Amino acid sequence: MSMGALAFNVPGALRLGFSVLVFQGAWFACVLSAARGHPLLGTLAVAAALALQVAASDLRKADIVSIGVAVAIGLVSDTLLAQTDVVRYASSWPQPGLAPIWILALWALWGAVLREPLRWLHKRPLAAALLGTVGGPASYAAAARLGACSFPDITWSLLVLALGWAVITPLQLTLAARLERGARASR
Repeated sequence: MSMGALAFNVPGALRLGFSVLVFQGAWFACVLSAARGHPLLGTLAVAAALALQVAASDLRKADIVSIGVAVAIGLVSDTLLAQTDVVRYASSWPQPGLAPIWILALWALWGAVLREPLRWLHKRPLAAALLGTVGGPASYAAAARLGACSFPDITWSLLVLALGWAVITPLQLTLAARLERGARASR
């Protein structure tokens, strides 16, 4: 049985639970390895999680594009965060001043959950903005508590993150919905 057939036969709730577990496990592996100075280990964990997510996807191409766009957005936004000293990363590999590899891996992981697991937000931009406003800064704050990053001015940093994620989240979810519609229409 191919992975595509497996993905088709797995009930949606089970796939959703799988996606959430894979996301959380890979997130922790990535953040903890970055905090301990081994960002490539966590990046490999995310790569394995992404391989599982894409293999189990019913619309692989849409998910791969969503992942790629998320990484591009992450490269720009987290490079700006690093260069403006909003966020300081414990592990800045491969190049100080640029978004580190491990944070880009987390952006890829985020891109993988935009289409199916977060489908309920596709037509709810205000709810998506609220999720971004709270969830984005909460994720960075959790990473900071685990030692993967820090904030020179926590109030300012969390405000900047909240505003950024309030815009990014609905835009990415809108793109994910369009990718899904396009992929389903071309079948």
